[in-house]
Amino acid sequence: MSDSMTFGGERPIRSVWQRSVSGAMAVGVLVALQWGAASAAAAQDVRSQQWYLSAMQAEKMWKVSTGKGITVAVVDTGVDPSTRALQGQVLPGKDFASAPGDETKDDTGHGTTMAELIAGTGKDGSLKGLAPDAKIIPYRAGLEGVKGRKKGALSHVPQAIRAAADSDAQIINMSFGGAPGTDVAKAVEYAAKKGKLMFSSAGNEADEGNLQSYPAGYPDVAGVAGTASDGKVSKFSSYGDEVTLAAPGEGLPGWCGAKRENYCKVKGTSMASAIASASAALIWSKHPDWTGNQVLRVLTKTAGLAGNEKTQSKYLGYGAVRPRLNLLEGKGDPGDPDISPLTNEKTGPSTASAKPKSSDGKNSGKDDAPGKVKVADSKSQEEGSGWLLPAGGIAAGVIVLAGCGFAVVRLRRN
Repeated sequence: MSDSMTFGGERPIRSVWQRSVSGAMAVGVLVALQWGAASAAAAQDVRSQQWYLSAMQAEKMWKVSTGKGITVAVVDTGVDPSTRALQGQVLPGKDFASAPGDETKDDTGHGTTMAELIAGTGKDGSLKGLAPDAKIIPYRAGLEGVKGRKKGALSHVPQAIRAAADSDAQIINMSFGGAPGTDVAKAVEYAAKKGKLMFSSAGNEADEGNLQSYPAGYPDVAGVAGTASDGKVSKFSSYGDEVTLAAPGEGLPGWCGAKRENYCKVKGTSMASAIASASAALIWSKHPDWTGNQVLRVLTKTAGLAGNEKTQSKYLGYGAVRPRLNLLEGKGDPGDPDISPLTNEKTGPSTASAKPKSSDGKNSGKDDAPGKVKVADSKSQEEGSGWLLPAGGIAAGVIVLAGCGFAVVRLRRN
């Protein structure tokens, strides 16, 4: 299958990234940047719009870890280091989209937003990242929306992933996705052999056919679903075997476009992937001697649906990320440094695999019967899936995921 991708400019409320699955299947191309922009919000102080920071107890976590010493490679549309939030945060990267290259050029604002969600400083009322002392290395790929790139254009994503794998970055964030491709698969396999921890957006196709998204669908990549401020999985968030974790992905501030004059309210699993990457940076900074396997294992063991390690929700994976449980409470057994929590196999040159879980890209899991789904009560919610609850929990009530509960399904990737 071709490694070309289609991309497009943003539009209010629903993004063109959420295009019809039938069209994607017809041309065999990637679906693209997983986000959408709503009406512009020109507020100078976007901190008040970052609802997830208080929900995740960011201020308390920052007393323990800020992501210092961790570098995140952002494979995206480029990253503008001149924004208030990113001044001093961006290291030299590489542009694979144009020549002569300039990885600091961002024609859409997407890559810059991802970088700010990860490592923004919050300076002068700007967006503050969940890991504000982490550093960013941008790798600009020829995604749709990048100037001069048309639908179906060669993306150079494989080259960008390989460059990120060869860099000093410990984490690679890939907030895009779509159909599988041989070159991307090989690049992911290469990065896995290098010991990189990879996160990718699960996709925004839940209500449009739910086509499985890659690179999230590859065994060595943690696919991330999106949630809203009420704790429910977002209706647009794609589901299936590719979902490992979930993170906030709805109602967040992001740059409206290339001019970066103001922020819009954005939604998509792109943001969820960035916040998951930032969560990993916090934990890795606190435990610098750990491997990526151990960092990811702790994220899954402390996630919102942790408890039964042999099952997971196809909507939220192991649940929403809760790095505070490790940073503030010391929870989460890191386990074997060489065994991947995604494949249960030893990582290394002879064992890493990037074969798709299903050749047709479709979700292969089956829902549990709706009548058999047990909804957690408020107490178990705090110990289970309720990542946004305050430390003391809530008195009553339940959170029903996407209005239809959640189906606990089979082991993924094995």
